[in-house]
Amino acid sequence: MDDAVTPFTVDVPQDAIADLQRRLRATRWPDPATVDDWSQGVPLDWLREVCRYWAEEHDWTAVQSRLNAVPQATTVVDGLPVHFLHVRSPHEGALPLVLTHGWPGSVLEFLDVLGPLTEPEDPRDAFSVVVPSLPGYGWSGKPTTPGWGPGRTADAWAEVMRRLGYERFGAQGGDIGSFVSANLGARHPDRVLGVHLNMVVTGPPAGQTEFDAREQAALDRLHAFRTEGSSYSQQHRTRPQTLGYGLTDSPAGQAAWILEKFAAWSDCDGDPVAALGIDRLLDDVSVYWFTGTATSSARMYWEMARAPQEREPQVSVPTGVSLFPHEIFQPTRAWVERQLPDLRFWREHDSGGHFAAMERPAELVADVREFFRPLR
Repeated sequence: MDDAVTPFTVDVPQDAIADLQRRLRATRWPDPATVDDWSQGVPLDWLREVCRYWAEEHDWTAVQSRLNAVPQATTVVDGLPVHFLHVRSPHEGALPLVLTHGWPGSVLEFLDVLGPLTEPEDPRDAFSVVVPSLPGYGWSGKPTTPGWGPGRTADAWAEVMRRLGYERFGAQGGDIGSFVSANLGARHPDRVLGVHLNMVVTGPPAGQTEFDAREQAALDRLHAFRTEGSSYSQQHRTRPQTLGYGLTDSPAGQAAWILEKFAAWSDCDGDPVAALGIDRLLDDVSVYWFTGTATSSARMYWEMARAPQEREPQVSVPTGVSLFPHEIFQPTRAWVERQLPDLRFWREHDSGGHFAAMERPAELVADVREFFRPLR
């Protein structure tokens, strides 16, 4: 086995940036919606202004410089190149921690938490952090054969950690990263000290017919998502290839597909630009555009649809959950404990949403520290 770990630098050519700008300026726009809100999708005037800014003012080279200030590497696992950020803490005894993003996220989500995790005020809370790009995302390889679901990805992460010299480590994730992190705990309990999640997808036990107010609110939220907000998931899990033709060819289409979710899932009162900033949003969209991963990233949903056992694995290692109020799923602690029986940390926050590391980095870091403190 070739265990080589090769330093990596992001380098998007200037002609790729120029091509993006040309495509944005030549966008063929649809008619506007017949309503003034987001109920038919991303509003035309809003997206036109976002794309104008993307073409005229967004500075990818600055984003690239910030990203390249973080140590990065690639290594080939099970035939697939895996890209990751790797920041070793200067503190002796730092706990290794692997952070996993989801869709429509990327490793950029975690840039604001790297410093606080690796160099905390109290050295006893220090982590050495590894942030991989999921298979088919960012600068990781794009699978050319089926089978790269959360379980196989978790096995790959365990191998990456071994190659970096980390035999025992913690895992944290949200969105698809929550499935990968849970599978790490389920499949490698001898190596994973604990798993912290900021999204858990689970429901009430079969046969339950009466619900208290908290449980009913969770069910209402799930019903609303399934009836009004899950069409993207159905497309990803059934026809990712068909979707990819349009998104790979049109940066405006790629932006709309991703930014609709930032509007729906973040704590932004319907305005993700005001809440997160247009540059941070376009930084993330640009990763998908420049790497051409619209299709390969969506394909992870197709894989998950064919591996139901990997969507709710039974995790025996210690677990912790941070639940933010604008997260898609709002299960109760009792529901979660059916899947995570050794649940040692549970916190429901009063603000924040799906993109916790971007929206509420200080709160997420504090929870991660508190959860892992007794496990070191």
